[in-house]
Amino acid sequence: MSFELHDRVAVITGGANGIGYATALTFARAGAKIAVWDYNEAAGQRVVEEIQSGAGEALFCKVNVAAQEDVAAAVAATLERWDRIDILINNAGITRDAQLVKVKDGEVVGQMGESEFDQVIAVNLKGVFNCTQAVVPAMIRQSYGRIVNAASVVGLYGNFGQTNYVASKAGVIGMTKTWARELGKRGITVNAIAPGFIVTEMTQDMPERVFAGMIDHTPVGRAGEPQDVANAYLFLASSEASFINGNVLSVDGGLVIGT
Repeated sequence: MSFELHDRVAVITGGANGIGYATALTFARAGAKIAVWDYNEAAGQRVVEEIQSGAGEALFCKVNVAAQEDVAAAVAATLERWDRIDILINNAGITRDAQLVKVKDGEVVGQMGESEFDQVIAVNLKGVFNCTQAVVPAMIRQSYGRIVNAASVVGLYGNFGQTNYVASKAGVIGMTKTWARELGKRGITVNAIAPGFIVTEMTQDMPERVFAGMIDHTPVGRAGEPQDVANAYLFLASSEASFINGNVLSVDGGLVIGT
């Protein structure tokens, strides 16, 4: 079985790099028209050019997903180009890791700053809200939509040093389940994926011992690749997944947190 997206219009946030980049190319190969929404203009344009070089259709919009005005402008540009939006992949995300409170020799020597908390919530949680709220009216008009949100296994289990990131991803899971209830009767499904340890730009500076430890905790014995997540996005965005709604699909190689 191959999952076809022939002539579907897919918006991919954070589509310029990593998982978003792999997803943009995967969806283009499946026949979708791709709107790459990203803050990195140079990288985003390169993705569009790569898709177009393979005879696909693509559009780049410079978007800070935390800014409603940016999102509104990107929706307008995408609808002007193709007059519909069928798929929204809420993939954009950032990390700003720090312990809630760091203690050494009984003294507090550091903590997560307010700006670190606010930045991650703004992009990872509010950004998903902004993009979904802006895109859904077009999906309602056409009585069809597939929304897939990027959560994380840490949103299910927690993780040391990631209060902000975990809070954002747990919030995404909650919003996913709420929107599945609200939008299912409109012909729109809403699901989430929960990636485990995926090798991307966000993990490339990880200390070697931490990297090895994550592999040890992954039963399949390897780190995930962006393509692993792109494949999951493709399935949930396809017509074959029409009866899957409000679910969180873990793409983690069987990762067991804390073991």
